[in-house]
Amino acid sequence: MNPFVRPRPVEHPALRVIGFHHAGGSAAVYHPLIHQFPPEWDLLLLDLPGRGKRHAQTPVEDMNQLVARAVQDVRPWLGGQRQRDHDSSAPPEAEVRGSLKVPVALFGHSLGAILASEVGRAMQAAGTPPVWVGVSGRVPPDTPAGRRSLCELGDTALLAELSAMGGMPDRFAELPEFRERFLQLVRADLRAVDSYRPASGRAPLACPLTVFGGTADTWAPPEMMAGWSRETHGEFRQRYFPGGHFYFLGTAFAGFARSLVAEVTEVTEVGRLASAADRIPSRRSPRAGDGKANVVNTAAG
Repeated sequence: MNPFVRPRPVEHPALRVIGFHHAGGSAAVYHPLIHQFPPEWDLLLLDLPGRGKRHAQTPVEDMNQLVARAVQDVRPWLGGQRQRDHDSSAPPEAEVRGSLKVPVALFGHSLGAILASEVGRAMQAAGTPPVWVGVSGRVPPDTPAGRRSLCELGDTALLAELSAMGGMPDRFAELPEFRERFLQLVRADLRAVDSYRPASGRAPLACPLTVFGGTADTWAPPEMMAGWSRETHGEFRQRYFPGGHFYFLGTAFAGFARSLVAEVTEVTEVGRLASAADRIPSRRSPRAGDGKANVVNTAAG
């Protein structure tokens, strides 16, 4: 079973973008990206165990195991490392052939930000490094969260907290059975997040890294995000949008997607060559005390 959603397969892409979703979410959250992507870009969206294409699988509650699973899922798409004969999650043979030497960019939000950065490190260690990593809605790995673990909350309090953050499924209260399943899933994901302990002394990424976030996100405040610069030796940039933890959902999604395309285009050679998208206007200024960083405040829309 191929765990990826591929909204618009591109046979010979100039770039492949792999997306990792948030806790309690699924690959579906990024599906609208395809409407803003250049035609030469391929989009792969990973469903973690317990949802979407993997709804029958047991959710993983340990981050090390979850990273290992994601690395295993991504590996067949890197440099034609064929595993079809031994791994039922590998893509079909024709798709593997199409993955040969295709540059890969990674993006993840919240829990997905951890996966994007750690999968990127694993790719780098294997000799197939990503050309870009984008992280969103997550404080740097070496920064304490500074807030009570959501796993400690009862069901009512947890749902209230998640609702305040945004991003809850539509008509959630009208579906009791779905409510119970969602609580089990999101608690498993949150336990995985709480278990995350970055390995000391691990090598930074070599590629450009961009932080995305909401200006009013209390779980990943903009003033705490500069620490992500320690996670890469490449160019480090930041882009912020009006809103909270799920700043990109709803009517803001198209603008966010255009911004993501513009970011990859600006900082990678493959993006500059492949993208036919117009660059969005932005205000850019260096972050005080960090000469590596560019900070972009993007208007809504």
